Amino acid sequence: MAKIKSILVSQPNPPESSPYLEIARKEKIKIDFRPFIHVEGVDAKDLRTQKIDLSQYTGVIFTSKNAIDNYFRLAEEMRFAVPDSMRYVCQSEAIANYLQKHIVYRKRKISFGEKTFADLLPIFKKFPDEKYLLPASDVMNSDMPTVLDKAGIDWTRAIMYRTVCSDLSDISIKDYDMLVFFSPQGIKSLHENFKDFEQGDTKVAVFGATTQSAAEESGLTVNLMAPTKENPSMTMANRKIYQKRKIIDFESYH
Repeated sequence: MAKIKSILVSQPNPPESSPYLEIARKEKIKIDFRPFIHVEGVDAKDLRTQKIDLSQYTGVIFTSKNAIDNYFRLAEEMRFAVPDSMRYVCQSEAIANYLQKHIVYRKRKISFGEKTFADLLPIFKKFPDEKYLLPASDVMNSDMPTVLDKAGIDWTRAIMYRTVCSDLSDISIKDYDMLVFFSPQGIKSLHENFKDFEQGDTKVAVFGATTQSAAEESGLTVNLMAPTKENPSMTMANRKIYQKRKIIDFESYH
């Protein structure tokens, strides 16, 4: 196999401190970044068709910054003044800190988990009497309803934004030796934008089991997988390829 000289990462441009850029400089390879998907918010009319009345909820569950932005955007659009008494449950501390963009953080009812959605279970058990709203996209992790139902709380999902495929018509996909994906929606965007795409010698790297499943179900061969015990991040997996100074058997990363 020829050495990988060009990689397309299906994410926005990273900060200058990104390990990807370090790999590119050190190994003298081309790494481009381009989001394969983007988020579009729904409008107030769409939310009303879901029979969502923001005033009926005493708690909000946030799993992302997109969820926060779209919740407060729709609240303003619907002229709903979010009360100071609202309880906020956030999936991580970083998401909780992002609330400061929209509210005065001090003296608010804010709780957050460690990392995964399942980490929120003790919080829900601590505050079981709230009526929770879950602002979400049209694509939701299947683990979330399981955790929420296990907690025995009153919760409602509100689709406040949608994940849609970006226009990639200006990209020559075959110019890249490797494509890197982080979500099933990214795989979907690949096939929607490049209907005649054939993998051939192009290597496919994926992050997460659901992305791997989506890739394989679409007919792609997954050559590089993260996270694994050896490679907790995608950049670490990529770095190890070049540490070998040659292309290794990608299957060893599964």
